[in-house]
Amino acid sequence: KMYHLILVFFPLLISCGFYSMAGSIPPHIKSIAIPLMDNQTAEFGLAENITDGILEQFNEAGILYVTNADIANSILNGTINKVTEGPYTYSKQESVSEYRYKIDVKIEWFDVQDDKNLIEKTYSAFGAYGLSGDIASDGIDNDNDGKIDDEDDDEFGEPRSFATKVAVRKIAEDILNDIMTTW
Repeated sequence: KMYHLILVFFPLLISCGFYSMAGSIPPHIKSIAIPLMDNQTAEFGLAENITDGILEQFNEAGILYVTNADIANSILNGTINKVTEGPYTYSKQESVSEYRYKIDVKIEWFDVQDDKNLIEKTYSAFGAYGLSGDIASDGIDNDNDGKIDDEDDDEFGEPRSFATKVAVRKIAEDILNDIMTTW
């Protein structure tokens, strides 16, 4: 019976939390435009990946209507400032056992009506990978979720592009969380 009570109560908690957080966005802001980011790095396709990742988060959350910049109440502008990639941990033999792929993105969330930025912040996130070429058996927590290899069913694919995907998803989640809790 207790188990059943938790199941009934849990969705209630989620829905209440969702509305109270969305309620913190200024009332005149109902829509957002998310133009293609400006890429200051040599990393090909990264602006598209991050912009798509953010669009995906906003479409899933459904808090603000995603539309074109000429009619939106707010605009999310972003600049990819830096990509850092390098050794993170070494084995006893002094060889690199883990690399980190880190992305830094400067974000400005602009309120069109009040002509001001609601958020100006740099977001950073990373994904990890090894050189074995197989992230499903490299002994590394590639997506930083506390699970590795066999325990983690979403560790698969080309190591570096997976690390990029992880960093992009984290940045998109952080931006969405900040927008939902602006006030």
